[in-house]
Amino acid sequence: MKTDKNKSKILVLSFNPKQTVKKLLSSLPARAQDVISGRFGLNSNSEELTLEAIGKKYGITRERVRQIENYAINHIRKSEQYEKEKSFFEELKLVIKRIGGIIAEEDLLNYLGRDMGSKKALHFMLVVGDDFSKIKEDAEFKHRWHIDKTLSDRIHEALQNLYKKLGDDEIIPESEIISSFLEHLKDVSDEYKEDEILTRWLSMSKNIGRNPLGEWGRSHSSNIKTKGVRDYAYLILRKHGSPIHFREVAKLISEVFKKKAHVATTHNELIKDPRFVLVGRGLYALKEWGYQSGVVRDVIKEILKKHGTLPKEKIIENVLKERYVKENTIMVNLQNPKYFKKNKQGLYTIA
Repeated sequence: MKTDKNKSKILVLSFNPKQTVKKLLSSLPARAQDVISGRFGLNSNSEELTLEAIGKKYGITRERVRQIENYAINHIRKSEQYEKEKSFFEELKLVIKRIGGIIAEEDLLNYLGRDMGSKKALHFMLVVGDDFSKIKEDAEFKHRWHIDKTLSDRIHEALQNLYKKLGDDEIIPESEIISSFLEHLKDVSDEYKEDEILTRWLSMSKNIGRNPLGEWGRSHSSNIKTKGVRDYAYLILRKHGSPIHFREVAKLISEVFKKKAHVATTHNELIKDPRFVLVGRGLYALKEWGYQSGVVRDVIKEILKKHGTLPKEKIIENVLKERYVKENTIMVNLQNPKYFKKNKQGLYTIA
């Protein structure tokens, strides 16, 4: 086996899965071959057929089709042809061990299959092979295959413990979540503690996910499962790290996420979402950075509530930390006697 240089994520096997499966099926009677081909999509169009569809074709019940399917799989496992192809099953087992010992079904087939026909054939080999065990999809995990139950149990437990430690809307860089994940994998062999394998294990979880910027967190969070312009805008501002004009936000959404973001729509979403604060003419920041919402007058009020009476210089200094405005704008607000008053010492307070 070797890696395809042009398709680095696909491993090139020493055997052709479709040809191998064809040989395996040759040990079966014609009808059994047809049933297996239909059930596992081993036909020319890679279409999987239901028990009902096959039963209707042969005029037999769903249960009879299931019996034929089970008979065929057991027959292949005991056949001389299976023994002849045994080295290919050993190679497949070695590949799974090298890429983590347990892996989501979709990831495994995408990693090994060059086309849909190859993926269907590989899936059938996994079903027939003695060393491969499938765990069906559930509320926490995707369909996955493993060759070591003890390892499988440890990975499941580690993923569950990792999920419990994540905050609801926490966003973690990939390097950090891998480090956190490793803390729960102390009983796992060092041969598996490679970033590529660890991210494959992470991707088995339905509860832990990765956003379009490669950051991780709880999959139900809008920071991970982005649903619209406002979520993309949040990630853009967070990545940028400082206030940015809404026109630039729309532009970056289109460039980074390849999603069409109209300027007006982006502006409306920023206005409506409490995660964003308008800090200047068209400039938005994240509230989590410490910016408070409201107009300049509201900002002045909050500063005076916090610090008590202040001279205008200190008020201006503090407001400019919160808003990108001219000093004159701040003074105009301060001189409104409806909201603020100035004492004999020249200090300002709330009216």
